[in-house]
Amino acid sequence: MTAAMIELDDGTQVRTWTTGSVIPQRFPVVMVHGGPGVPDYLAPVAGIIDDLCLVHRYDQRGTGGSSWEGEHTIARHVDDLALLLDAWGHDRVVLVGHSFGTNMASYFLLAHPERVAGLIQIAGPFLDPWREADRAAQRARRTDEQQIRLDELDAIESRTDSEEIEYLTLSWLTDHADQARAWDWALTSARTLRPINYAMNAQLNAAKKADPLESHVDELREHLPPGAIIIGGAGDSRPADALRRLGTRLNCEVVIVPNAGHHPWLEAPDQFGAAFRAAVEGQTSIVSPQPRRWSQTHRHHFSAT
Repeated sequence: MTAAMIELDDGTQVRTWTTGSVIPQRFPVVMVHGGPGVPDYLAPVAGIIDDLCLVHRYDQRGTGGSSWEGEHTIARHVDDLALLLDAWGHDRVVLVGHSFGTNMASYFLLAHPERVAGLIQIAGPFLDPWREADRAAQRARRTDEQQIRLDELDAIESRTDSEEIEYLTLSWLTDHADQARAWDWALTSARTLRPINYAMNAQLNAAKKADPLESHVDELREHLPPGAIIIGGAGDSRPADALRRLGTRLNCEVVIVPNAGHHPWLEAPDQFGAAFRAAVEGQTSIVSPQPRRWSQTHRHHFSAT
C-alpha cells in the first residue's frame, strides 16, 4: 500500500491510499466513502479487489488526515475528486461509492460523465420515500433504554470523548442486520472514525436536499456507464425497495444481499465479495478505449449551497 498527501488547487492536503497494481487493459477504481463527515473506512472493501486492479481511496477534505475548515458544497467535493484523478494521472476510472458516497459518485457522474468508465454503488443512493421506513427500523432495533440514552446524549451540547463514543455506537448499531454483533461493529466504528465533522455533515446533507438526485434521474440514466450496478443489504435499516425502485428507473442491475446490513462486507462477506468482484471485473475491463472528451455541454453545474 502507498499512502500519499495530494495538494489540491486551494492548497488543501488530501490523504490518499493506493493498493493493487496497474493491470494492462483495466481501468483503476476510486472509492468514495460515506458520512458525510467521517474519514475513509473502505480499506476492507478495497482488499476484496486489489488483486484485480489499481485501487485508490482518500479522506474527503475536512475528515481524517485531510484537515480543512470552510464551507462544504457538492461542487467543491466534485472538483476535489476531479483534481485527484488528474493527480493520479487517470482520464477515466470506475467509481465505487458507499452510503453518502453513492450520492457523491452520482453528482460526479452528472458533472463529468466522460471520466466515469464504470459505477458500482453500495448501499445507496436512496431516493425518497425511504426515511420513514428507515426511522421505524432504527427504532425497532434499539431497546427503550438505548433510545432514551441516545436522546440524552444527543441533547448534550459538548460531549466527552466517552460520551461521543457511546453516542455514535447507539447511532450506528442499527446499520447492522445481525443484532448479536451490531454493538461490537458499531463500537469499533465509533472508536476509529472520530472526530466527526458535524458541520460538514450538516452542510452536505443540506446541499443534497437543495439539489436532490431525484430531479436528475433521467440525466443519470443517460450518462450511466454500461454494467453499472447497485449492491445493497436486505437487512439495512434503509429499505432495499428504495434501491430496487432506483434500479428500475436507471435501468441498471440491483443485487440485494440477504442477511446483510448497511455494510454488507461485514455480515455477508462471501456473497458480497462474489457480487462485488464480478462487478469490478466486468466494469474495469477496457474493451475498446474511448477518447478523452472534455465537452462542457454535458457538465452539470452545482450551485454552492
